[in-house]
Amino acid sequence: MRVLVLGGTTEARQLYTLLERHAARFDTTVSLAGVTRAPVLPALAVRIGGFGGADGLRDWLLAHRIDAVVDATHPFATQISGNAVRACAAAHVPLLRVERPGWAPTPDDRWTLVPDMQAAARALGAKPRRVLLTVGRKDLLPFAGAGAHDWLLRSVDHPDASLLPPGCRVLLARGPFAEAEEEVLLRRERIDVIVTKNSGGSATRAKLAAARRLGVAVIMVARPPVACAHTVADTLAAMAWLDGLHAHGAATLREV
Repeated sequence: MRVLVLGGTTEARQLYTLLERHAARFDTTVSLAGVTRAPVLPALAVRIGGFGGADGLRDWLLAHRIDAVVDATHPFATQISGNAVRACAAAHVPLLRVERPGWAPTPDDRWTLVPDMQAAARALGAKPRRVLLTVGRKDLLPFAGAGAHDWLLRSVDHPDASLLPPGCRVLLARGPFAEAEEEVLLRRERIDVIVTKNSGGSATRAKLAAARRLGVAVIMVARPPVACAHTVADTLAAMAWLDGLHAHGAATLREV
């Protein structure tokens, strides 16, 4: 059974491990966007780069006779997820999205919930604050004119310098992060507020626990919606879905 995994997340890497163990049943190709400069690669066939939009992905699925697609991309990777929905519908290929549950505030959290990055930048206000940005390299532009704050960006890879807010310092680091380490960082940098996406998962959740303990404010950007008919919350459920397709025969399902 030929499977395409749109990957790059913790859940995707967990799924790779399961699929590696079942290579006799699943002929898997992993697709990575190529955004991260040193990605963790599985022992599976890997392609890096875009498909050329939804039409390009549809053509690739048909050309490679793909039987099923698992979208295990980041909750904020709306472009590829939207392309996957349209391409799979056009090619009549079953599609599953793995979407980890989002984070939710507790009564002890100091969260400001905002719908997008522009709103997050406005929520910082005019008074200078010490800001920890953990929004990724591609969402920095709204903060360039957001005020005379003291900026610290944490990123896996170094961003384009032209996108950084004035005077922004860059901390290169890859999760998962421990709560004690996060607390040390917040204390050392005297952070007033964290700006982050509601990515969910455990790899970067520790900063929220550290912020709660220290009373640090959090500006939380909500997830954009993705219209996928079939969604599961974890890797085991995704593997069960693939097992079900394999058991019933992907070719039969594609004819329905």
